[in-house]
Amino acid sequence: MPISMKWLGVADDRLGGYAEALLAVAAAEGVSDVVEDELFRFAEALRGSEALLATVSDAELPIERRQAVVEDLLGSRASSTTTALVSMVVGTGRGADLPAIVDEAVSRSAAGRNRALARVRSVVDLTDDQKSRLASAIKSSTGTDVEIRVVIDESIMGGLITEIGDDVIDGSVRRRMAQLRENFT
Repeated sequence: MPISMKWLGVADDRLGGYAEALLAVAAAEGVSDVVEDELFRFAEALRGSEALLATVSDAELPIERRQAVVEDLLGSRASSTTTALVSMVVGTGRGADLPAIVDEAVSRSAAGRNRALARVRSVVDLTDDQKSRLASAIKSSTGTDVEIRVVIDESIMGGLITEIGDDVIDGSVRRRMAQLRENFT
C-alpha cells in the first residue's frame, strides 16, 4: 500500500473515532437530535467562512483562545453539550477537520437509523412537514430512506439542491436560469 493511502486510512480512522465520540457523548446526555443538528449547522458555518475555519484551526493561536472563539460563537445559540464537543475538538487541534468529523458523525447516525443523509440547499429553512414530504418524494423516486439536513444558501435564488452521497438533484432557480441562458445563446 502506498504511504499516502496508508496515511489517508489513518486520517479516516481518526475522523471516524472523533465522530463516534461525538455521537456517544450526545447519546449519553440524551440530546442526540439536538446536538447533531447544532453540529451540522456549525460545520456549515465553518464551510461558509474561511476566516472562521482559519481561526479555529490556527495552530499559532493558543488553544484557549480558539476555544473561547467557539464558546463566544455558540454561547446561547447551542446546547452546552454541543459547545463542549466543538470546544473539545478544537482543543485537540482538529478545528480544520471539524466539518469532516461532523459530516461523518451525522452520516453514521443516519446510517444507524437505516437512512442516507440528504443535504438540502434552500433559500429558506424547511418546515418539518416540507422535510417529511421531500423525504417521501426522494424515497419514492430513489427507493432510499433519507434524513434531511437543510443548508441555507441564498445563492441558489429559489428551489432546492439535494445531495445524497455523490448524487445531486439540482432544482434551483439558479440552474434553471443558466439553462435558459444556454438555450438563448
